[in-house]
Amino acid sequence: MTQQLRQELEALVGPAAWHNLLPHAARDSLVVVNSDLDIVEVGVAVVTDNVNFVQRWISEALIAKPTVEQLEDWERDRGREFQALIVQPYVLIQDITVDNSA
Repeated sequence: MTQQLRQELEALVGPAAWHNLLPHAARDSLVVVNSDLDIVEVGVAVVTDNVNFVQRWISEALIAKPTVEQLEDWERDRGREFQALIVQPYVLIQDITVDNSA
């Protein structure tokens, strides 16, 4: 089942500009996925309720709700692009804009 689920979620991953994610931000349903993680793997863990993985990623700050600073930055750059994956009730996002200043 996990392989089939993974394939289904892979098909759902796609680009999304910040302005398209605003309604999800307003509902506080965005989850930022660190670029070191595979967004599909995170989606599988969320959908299958794999608490061990999800809790570990949260504790290591690899997945988190967006910070106020991130939201403000993204609001200033409404064309910013993300990879997005909807896994109800969440929308997993990865910033695909390369930022070498961090």
